[in-house]
Amino acid sequence: MTTEALSQLTQAQRDRLAYLELRLRFVGEIGRQDLIQRFGIQTAAATRDLATYRELAGNNLAYDRSSKIYTPTKEFRPIFTFSADRVLAWLAEGFGDGEPASSAPGISCVTSGRLTQPDLDTLGIVTRAIYHRCPLRVEYYSLGSGKTQREIVPFALIDTGLRWHVRGYDRKRGAFRDFVVTRIRRPKLLMESPVAEHERPEQDVQWSRILEVELVPHPDQPHPDITAMDYAMQDGVLRLRLRGATAGYVLRKWSVDCSPDHRLRDPEYRLWLKDPLLLYGVETAVLAPGYRAT
Repeated sequence: MTTEALSQLTQAQRDRLAYLELRLRFVGEIGRQDLIQRFGIQTAAATRDLATYRELAGNNLAYDRSSKIYTPTKEFRPIFTFSADRVLAWLAEGFGDGEPASSAPGISCVTSGRLTQPDLDTLGIVTRAIYHRCPLRVEYYSLGSGKTQREIVPFALIDTGLRWHVRGYDRKRGAFRDFVVTRIRRPKLLMESPVAEHERPEQDVQWSRILEVELVPHPDQPHPDITAMDYAMQDGVLRLRLRGATAGYVLRKWSVDCSPDHRLRDPEYRLWLKDPLLLYGVETAVLAPGYRAT
């Protein structure tokens, strides 16, 4: 019945309802003002959209009269289907909020995709915790410790190029850590649990540390000019600003030789980190190809 009812709506209405559901599922709240700001519609139109969604899936949302905000219920069941890639692109870049288009633009485009994708129900609880700045209780599976019970205070998602991590304070370890989203099970929001000052993201030294990185064509590359073209270098240098918490992931993803003597001779290493000493004290430096701690 829901599919038939959705088909009776205009594309613009479906886009707004899809956005409404995305907000409910991954942010944990939706109000009229969110629809007004996102789509530039009038208050009456936003009210109608909320009423329409209630008719289609009334068990999915509950209304808080004091805040005038709708929140997802425990019985929430999505009526729109989104791929994990699309949801993560929306979370990361803020576009593509609407319902997936039913027709292609006529341009062939092939992407490699990912071998692993986070479970969207798990991701929804993680992103709600980030948005509302509240802790999570999770079962976490690590290669070293196996299954453990953790309480974490998440504040950001990290795309490593291979998989998605969530950055947050680990109450078990007493430090900020990265958690692989696909290894999280049974997440539970701890809305009533206060977040201590030392658990807040501004106390994460590795996250706050910004590295001014300069990458150059690998000295052993036979055609450095082509490498400079491929990476749109200016004066033979590619300059990046990287967080300490993510630098190692980026350098590994792009196969950057981070050895001081550019000893990695494989052709895949087309870039060289001009000043490897920049990585001193960076926790993720252990992931950087060729890096040796001094």
